Amino acid sequence: MTHVKSNEYLTFMLAGQLFGVSVLQVNDVLRSQKTTRTPLAPPTIAGIMNLRGRIVTVIDVRRCLNQSPASDGSGGMSVVVEQNGELFSLIIDAVGDVLTLDEDNIEPIPPTLDAAWSAVAAGVYKLPDQLLVTLDVKKLLASAQFYENSLVEGVA
Repeated sequence: MTHVKSNEYLTFMLAGQLFGVSVLQVNDVLRSQKTTRTPLAPPTIAGIMNLRGRIVTVIDVRRCLNQSPASDGSGGMSVVVEQNGELFSLIIDAVGDVLTLDEDNIEPIPPTLDAAWSAVAAGVYKLPDQLLVTLDVKKLLASAQFYENSLVEGVA
């Protein structure tokens, strides 16, 4: 019997595109939370928030992916992820399902796409009715440009 490697991904919508992150990195899923803007932060940092007594950096994933802000102005939802002991809230449009996907079916990001995609995406799954872009949380957080302040070490 052949062992098939599979991973579970929390899916979410952002600007009409389906994305996914490994459930192993997801700490929580929240409705829109009150965010405090932070002066001098890069545009990808929406601010900070208090999550059960912990200060969490809020990341605007639309800006990380060079997308325009949500047209309705709402904060959408948040996926809270953990990276090296720090919590980060990723602002998204809507949460989808948890999908179990075969690792062997992931396709690499096409080299013809903007290098920014390969800088944050782990790959693409072909689902029956659409494509699912899996994001590398570590790379996505690095693209938010706050690692220069060494919040999390070891990011290339």
